[in-house]
Amino acid sequence: MDDQSTIKSPHTDAWVSKFFTHLATDRGSSIYTQRNYQQAISEFFHWQKNERKQPPVWDKLQRDDFRTYLRFLGRQKLGRAAIALRFSALRTFYKYLIRHGAVEISPIKNISLPKMPQRLPQFLTVQQMVDLLKTPMEALNLPKKKSAGRPISVAACYRDVAILETIYSCGLRISEMVGMRAGDIDWADQIIRVRGKGKKERLLPISRTALDAIKHYWNHLAEPPAGASRVFFSETKKRSPMSGTMMQRRLKRYLVRAGLDPSITPHKLRHSYATHLLDAGADLRSVQELLGHAHLVTTQVYTHVSTERLKKAYEKAHPRA
Repeated sequence: MDDQSTIKSPHTDAWVSKFFTHLATDRGSSIYTQRNYQQAISEFFHWQKNERKQPPVWDKLQRDDFRTYLRFLGRQKLGRAAIALRFSALRTFYKYLIRHGAVEISPIKNISLPKMPQRLPQFLTVQQMVDLLKTPMEALNLPKKKSAGRPISVAACYRDVAILETIYSCGLRISEMVGMRAGDIDWADQIIRVRGKGKKERLLPISRTALDAIKHYWNHLAEPPAGASRVFFSETKKRSPMSGTMMQRRLKRYLVRAGLDPSITPHKLRHSYATHLLDAGADLRSVQELLGHAHLVTTQVYTHVSTERLKKAYEKAHPRA
């Protein structure tokens, strides 16, 4: 969906405003979920005003109203994923309304949406991950140009190594990386506390390689972070927390240097983490807990990735395949 600045929020609707506050506080949704849900519900609000010449009355809307809206979205040439996201936001909103006694039943229940094509997660191979992890430090060895420009920051290179190592070591979401605090790291037991979706916390093992990378980064700071201080900073002097957007931008730069697809996102590094664990023999339930998935079916898609790789290896190597 579009950037936050383009969202038209129907502030006059009390229930919608309360729901948006609920997403940010009680539910602890990521900024991306908040943005997408706000835009989805705002779009429906404005469509209802334009179509019915009045704002939606949530307890009066019927299933046919949402079927009409579904047909409208189809005429806008929206993809299946975009339509599914909009209805996911509306379903969640109606669950909120039911819990607070504003409506009795959800008119969206059992509405059939266009089926999503099953896409296997994109991931890097182990060797590609190794190549990517090396790229931040290689920047220090590049020949220095005489032209004016900002010099390469040694601290930034060590920071980016630590970020990549931590994502790959722990399979973290970008929001979980941004929210990491110094006090969340148990150095002795090699465990980190992660704040996931819906304010759910989980403890994850972290590799010694990732911990060493964080230490090397902190050694280049005037003072190492502690307690509630964030682990990664956008600037070493101002110590302002690093944003998810900046992490994505830095990753894109290193993907290009490593000769890899620059469209790969931090979330696809999470895919790589899960796929490599399953390939090495980890059981599905353990991977589910490590990823912080609420439902096993969400994790099962990675088994398809591993199976497809086995099939390709079999077809390539077996003389009777």
